[in-house]
Amino acid sequence: MFNFKSVLKILQFLKSLLFLIFENLILFIVPSCKKTFAGEIVLITGSANGIGRHVALNFAPLGATLVLWDVDDEGNKETSRLAQKIGAKRVFPYHCDCTNKEEVYEQADKVRKEVGDVTILINNAGILLGKKFCDVPDEDFEKSLKVNFFSQVWTCKAFLPAMMTCNRGHLVSIASAAGLLGLYRMSDYAASKCAIIGMMEAIASELYHAGKQGIKTTIICPYFTNTKLAKGFQCQNPLLLPVYDVEGAASKIMDAIQKEKFYLIMPLTLHFLAFKILIPRKMILLFESCFKITNSLDKAFGRKENA
Repeated sequence: MFNFKSVLKILQFLKSLLFLIFENLILFIVPSCKKTFAGEIVLITGSANGIGRHVALNFAPLGATLVLWDVDDEGNKETSRLAQKIGAKRVFPYHCDCTNKEEVYEQADKVRKEVGDVTILINNAGILLGKKFCDVPDEDFEKSLKVNFFSQVWTCKAFLPAMMTCNRGHLVSIASAAGLLGLYRMSDYAASKCAIIGMMEAIASELYHAGKQGIKTTIICPYFTNTKLAKGFQCQNPLLLPVYDVEGAASKIMDAIQKEKFYLIMPLTLHFLAFKILIPRKMILLFESCFKITNSLDKAFGRKENA
């Protein structure tokens, strides 16, 4: 039986879809204006070193108030000092163990009272063990999920309600390309990063349907970055799969935040991972073999096991 209403809905959907495709094409040709950060309160987890520190330094001269969370107090103080040296006017370093739910909520209350409502939340804290699945002790698997995933659950729960009240804010999650594709020696890490991507996509959906389009969401999925987490990893084909230096990665992340991108997958060659369901699994395994990813990971993390 012919259903006119169903056909009409399909046509309306196709019309909206064509408009969105056209809009994205225009934005690709003529990029949108970058947002400014004067007056924003930016909280960064894992700010004592690596990407967290360098993202903080990118924000420092732009007029934002910086709130730095880390368990490494000395490293956090150094990030604070460096940020002030290059122009940050207000920097607030806090000791916070993001694996401790109670401590996250307690420190979030302190931030609200001492600094104000966070308007940009950058969840960066993370760990990478690099062990094979059967070699990861249960407590370490739980720790990976707590640091990489549950910390983001708790920080979002702590700061998102205030953003929703004023329909203004930005959630930024540092996930990983490993969240799009489970790689060798990364069962715990890939599980945690995949969970982040799914959660942030779901939160973005909830915000959209609640009429809270003033709150932006950015999901960062980088390949390996030359930080303490992946020290010693070297790709056999740096042209296609470059290992990013920390400064370069932080700069790309900053650009994605300023342009309010929903996804940042870096490098561009990994965009095919978004279509992994259409790709035969054997092709992925061939990809790992051809670029000697397994060899590189064995070299990088095998040293730690034998140390």
